[in-house]
Amino acid sequence: MAINVSNAFITLFDSEVKQAYQGARSLAGLVRERSGVVGNTVRFQKIGKGQAQIRTPQTDVTPLNVTYSNVSATMTDFISAEYTDIFHQQKVNFQERSELVQVVSTSIGRRMDQVLIDSIVAGSPGTTIANTVAEDGTSGSASGLNLGKLREAKKALDAKNVPTEGRTLLIHANSLSALLGSTTVTSADFNSVKALVDGSLATFLGFNIVTIGDRDEGGLAIDGSSDRPVYAFHRDAIGMGIGMNQTSRVDYIPEKTSFLVASMFSAGSVMIDGEGLCKIVTRE
Repeated sequence: MAINVSNAFITLFDSEVKQAYQGARSLAGLVRERSGVVGNTVRFQKIGKGQAQIRTPQTDVTPLNVTYSNVSATMTDFISAEYTDIFHQQKVNFQERSELVQVVSTSIGRRMDQVLIDSIVAGSPGTTIANTVAEDGTSGSASGLNLGKLREAKKALDAKNVPTEGRTLLIHANSLSALLGSTTVTSADFNSVKALVDGSLATFLGFNIVTIGDRDEGGLAIDGSSDRPVYAFHRDAIGMGIGMNQTSRVDYIPEKTSFLVASMFSAGSVMIDGEGLCKIVTRE
């Protein structure tokens, strides 16, 4: 009986957890991902630049002599698990399972995001925008996220020849609130997205904007000086290796007379090229 219940439980749980998981993770597909990693580390290759030379007839070509380098990310294992007592199942008619689906799946999604965020925070950005950049781009007093800071971030990435496609702006909810205070951002004369209608901002200045709130895992933490960094980055600037993608299972534990509901993954992330990362400092 326990085996039959377990099989049904696994099927139902696995289908629900995948649906909830997709909604919980915010940064999926926004960086260079490599799945099916075998081993404890994954390497991302980086090739240097080359410059074309004038061709002189009947002479040997001059090779570019491009440089190659790589960075490595170490796999870390994560698990989110909880027990559900078999005596509760008949009383709650699998409602406890549904609740556990949400708890386990969203915690896994947030943790996968945090693996990426930690690598971004630990990396060395090619450009840092000071918190004193004002709305018009001039230097002023420390302020929150504004149009001037976004323009500076876009200019910095443009100057480094970072492709426009695949750019992401990762911001905190407080930064979004500050940005929505800008007339230029919310005005239909400047922005086709009616930001004040739905209270969100999906794209602006070529950035795909991802907004996250406070997270127990860390999120975009504020430092002791009330400054919170947000980040503009290109997809190929960050790498994430996934050794074990999200896997869910339910096992019966006789000693607990309970099913252990668990979801897990193994992954690591690392900055590949700091030129594709811009740190924007905001004051709250």
